[in-house]
Amino acid sequence: MKTKYLKFITLSFIVINFIACKAQTIYPFNTSSDKVPDYSYIKDTKNELPPYIGIYKANYQGNEIILYITKTDKKLLEFPRKKFYKDVLEVRYIVKDSTGKVLQDTQNNITKKNEIESIIFNKRTDGALVFYYSGTNCSVGWGKINLKKINATQLTWAYYRDSMLLMEGECAGMDLKIYLPEVEGLVFTKQ
Repeated sequence: MKTKYLKFITLSFIVINFIACKAQTIYPFNTSSDKVPDYSYIKDTKNELPPYIGIYKANYQGNEIILYITKTDKKLLEFPRKKFYKDVLEVRYIVKDSTGKVLQDTQNNITKKNEIESIIFNKRTDGALVFYYSGTNCSVGWGKINLKKINATQLTWAYYRDSMLLMEGECAGMDLKIYLPEVEGLVFTKQ
């Protein structure tokens, strides 16, 4: 009987230690990924992301832009030197010209191309939510997009693309046009 009891205690101790070692530390949304250990969880603890969720529309230079903003909880983000989970907003979009012709549609995007994903709240400057944009073909147009809530139904858009050089012939035959509006202060309205 003592042996069974001792085995039970030992097994319980091992299971508890295993669970404790695998416990995941949770950090608030604005925590830098540089400051967390691998497989930590950067969580939207203050529910700052849900007000952005929805479908938004704007018109710019004759084009209609429709943003589809959704939230993904605990998305695994993998970088060469860091892996962690994070609650993120993801933006898919459609850009149509004045005749209604679709110029770009990322609703069914399954690649990293044209990916727009939330990074942090920029509370020190204007309180905008900062997104990373991976760019289109050959990463052309990659940069950051700031979205800031004006009220319950509107937000402002600011897109800042980074420059890059392409070698002649590189990405030949690919559409390298950036269809997103390269502007600050564009107002999108929730549908």
